[in-house]
Amino acid sequence: MESSKKNLIQKTAFIVTALLSLCPFITPVISLTLGILFAQLIPHPYSTASQKATQQLLKISIIALGFGMNASSVIKSGQEGILFTIASIFIVLTIGYFIGRSLKIDLKTSSLISAGTAICGGSAIAALSPVIRANEKQISIALGTVFILNALALVIFPTIGHYFRLSQSQFGLWCAISIHDTSSVVGAASKYGEQALQIATTVKLARALWIIPVSLAATYLFKTDKTKIQIPYFIGLFILAIVANTYIPFFAKSGHYTTPLAKALLSLTLFLIGSGLPIKTLKNIGLNPFLQGTVLWVIISAAGLFAVITLA
Repeated sequence: MESSKKNLIQKTAFIVTALLSLCPFITPVISLTLGILFAQLIPHPYSTASQKATQQLLKISIIALGFGMNASSVIKSGQEGILFTIASIFIVLTIGYFIGRSLKIDLKTSSLISAGTAICGGSAIAALSPVIRANEKQISIALGTVFILNALALVIFPTIGHYFRLSQSQFGLWCAISIHDTSSVVGAASKYGEQALQIATTVKLARALWIIPVSLAATYLFKTDKTKIQIPYFIGLFILAIVANTYIPFFAKSGHYTTPLAKALLSLTLFLIGSGLPIKTLKNIGLNPFLQGTVLWVIISAAGLFAVITLA
């Protein structure tokens, strides 16, 4: 009876805190912080369901953001970011390989951390892990490394952006290049401004498509049988939403409602991500993999910042 009552209290606390993250005055940083605090104080009552919901909510929020974007602006943003994307992915994957070897990290774990940093965080790790046949421990180490650095990026990037007086365009491009997960990219950019949000989302989703060629290359490098590659189909729906908002008057008028909805869902997504980061996650990662992820992240962040200041 006592156990049942305790479980009910935990579930109620989780639901109330999750609903709180949907409030307009709760920023992405606060949502993530609430989630992390919850993870340290209370055992997660919906751990498995939360992980599944996170992926779906992120996709829905991205598609909803598309209904507030104009096609011509998005195309311009994509063109500006394509060279940065190609160069940064190649550089991160190459440097990541050599850092992994120097730190004596097993190749699969090192490759997952490098791909997560180079492309799109947890999504890239989830897509690549079955292709290279990574085990559960290798996947959890890579995910833990990426998620912790994502949480830091959400707080640090806007502060650095304001310090260097980056324009909306520069900050959006820098976020898309340097932050791992789409959720943290959108969260940081939305805090900086609407134009930054549009550019960051567009460039980041274009970057996510690199999951496909990298996964195909991995089947050859790791000499595994060709495994079904997880293609991010929701990006197609995001594009359709942009087209609808640009050319169909009904959807153009609805952008005032879908954008706040998208941001609220994103805040909830970040709360769920934070609630899945208990202190034991840090302990399970290990020093060398976390060091690899941190060094890679610092390199791409510094190089990206230099590039957007001097070239963008």
